[in-house]
Formats: sequence, structure tokens, C-alpha cells
Amino acid sequence: MKAMIFEKLDKPLQLVERPDPTPGEGEVRVKIEACAVCRTDLHIVDGDLSEPKLPLVPGHEIVGIVDAVGPGVSADRIGHRVGIPWLGQTCGQCGYCRSDRENLCDHPLFTGYTRDGGFATHTVATSDFAFDLDPNADPIATSPLLCAGLIGWRSLRHAGEGKMIGIYGFGAAAHIITQICLWQGRAVYAFTRPGDTESQEFARSLGVTWVGGSDEPSPELIDAAIIFAPVGALVPAALAAVAKGGRVVCGGIHMSDIPQMRYRLIWGERELVSVANLTRQDAREFFPVARKAGVKTHTTVYPLDAANDALADLRSGRLNGAAVLVP
Repeated sequence: MKAMIFEKLDKPLQLVERPDPTPGEGEVRVKIEACAVCRTDLHIVDGDLSEPKLPLVPGHEIVGIVDAVGPGVSADRIGHRVGIPWLGQTCGQCGYCRSDRENLCDHPLFTGYTRDGGFATHTVATSDFAFDLDPNADPIATSPLLCAGLIGWRSLRHAGEGKMIGIYGFGAAAHIITQICLWQGRAVYAFTRPGDTESQEFARSLGVTWVGGSDEPSPELIDAAIIFAPVGALVPAALAAVAKGGRVVCGGIHMSDIPQMRYRLIWGERELVSVANLTRQDAREFFPVARKAGVKTHTTVYPLDAANDALADLRSGRLNGAAVLVP
């Protein structure tokens, strides 16, 4: 197999050859068709998320075909197209797992962080955390749904049933969730990086109600806001944009520090919450909704050995939608 390896900070990913991995007990091996590049991958290689497994194959928005199974897994799974997400395994024993909150498991494994992921031609995954996908699904178009879609969906559910939704940071997750909001009959207010006219035009093309820079006030009070950009300064801005009783959801795994703010921003029973990881139930809910809503992902394709270029383009904000690596 070929893989892009992260060895240490300040060193680009390196293309290496390795023996094909062998699936262990309860695992499947997947021949990778596509792996989208997530901002979490960027946080890992930039050192924002500490203690990754090193050396590491990043990547956790994986679509591929099962080509081998380990002990305890039915051979019937061979040939199935599957998706492999960020949450790669849970203990099943801690209080969170036993109370249907496996996303908060005390002893998890994370794909592309504490176990090798999808910036490669092959990977292994725990069978129960490799979701069966439509056999006719387009691997490139589907791969961003494995994190940007799932975390976006979990964030939207936490935002509640309000009809006016603000989205801060208009990247991969935002463009997916915007389509679902519009299908649900909600109005979307898109807040982009100030001066990012390309992202603003992209948001307009999807049919949002309003778009502007994140330094601009909302034209009217909204019911809820989701922050996908990893910028703590957006928290007080979003709280100022939501009406009394509204909620601000932080959808990222990493965010810069939230600045000191006045109590009046959160007064009026406004709520500030975070979303952590995902659950398998999220996937069972989300994929049928995405099909019904006709979600179309906007992707830019890179060959596997151009993973550093994809990360650089994501870091600089040069992407609309999602970057996808294709071995």
C-alpha cells in the first residue's frame, strides 16, 4: 500500500510504501476510493490537537470497498462500499457508552488520529464503525459526508427547530448543512471570513437568505447559530446575533480562546453548547436525510501524493466546499 505519513510537526507528509494492513479481530480492510480532507486533519498536522499516534496516516472521511475481513466478521462484507468516520471505536463499557452517548466515550479510538486513517490506498477499520453505503454512491461526492456532513448534522440538531439559522465559517460542513436547512424550509444567514467574496458568492449560489462577513452584524435576530470556523472571537458575535432563548453551537473539535465578553450577550436564556464527535445513530439518521434533500457536495480532487497541497489550500482558505484525495 501507499500512504501519506505524518511524522512530526513542521515536516510535510511523506509518501511511503508499506505492506498492505491485515485486519484483526472484528476489523475489515478497505481499499480506499476517496478520502476527504477535514479541518481536523489540519489541526492534527499543525499541532492544535496534541498526542496523535506517530507516525500517523491522517484522514477520517473515507469511502472504499471492503476487500478483506478479520476473525469474527462475516465474509459477506467483502465487496461492500463503506464509509469510515472520525469515531473509529468505542469501549462499550463506560457510562457514556451505556447511556447512548458513545461520542463521549472515555476510551475511544479516532480514525486518522489515534489509529491510521485514509490518506492511503488501504486502511483497516472496526467493522461496526464502517457504515454500509449505497453501492452506487459516488465515492468522491460521498466522502465529505463522513465528517463535514455528520458533524454538521449533529450541530444542526443541537441548534434546535428554529427557522432562521446563522452559519459562521462557510466551508465543507456549512455548504452541506445549508442545503439541508433550505430543504427543511429554514432561512440561512451565512457569515464568512471578512472580505472573502468568493465564499460569499458560493453561499449565494446555494440560496441563502443573507450573506456577509463575520465582522458584520446580522440584519435581524436569528433563532440559532452554528460556528464551524475555529475562531473563538466568533462566539460573542454569534451570541449577539441570536434572539432571546436562542442557542449558539460550536461545531469544531478545536477553537481559539473565547475572549472575555459581557454577560448581557448570554442573558435572556441564550445558550452556548459544543458538539463532540459523532455517534453511529447520527449516521443512521443523516444519510437518508441527505438523500432526500438531494445534497450535492462541492469538491476539489487531489491525487494522494498532493495531500500537502490540499492541506495548504484548506489552511489558506482557497477552497470552496471540500478537498478530496483520490488514490
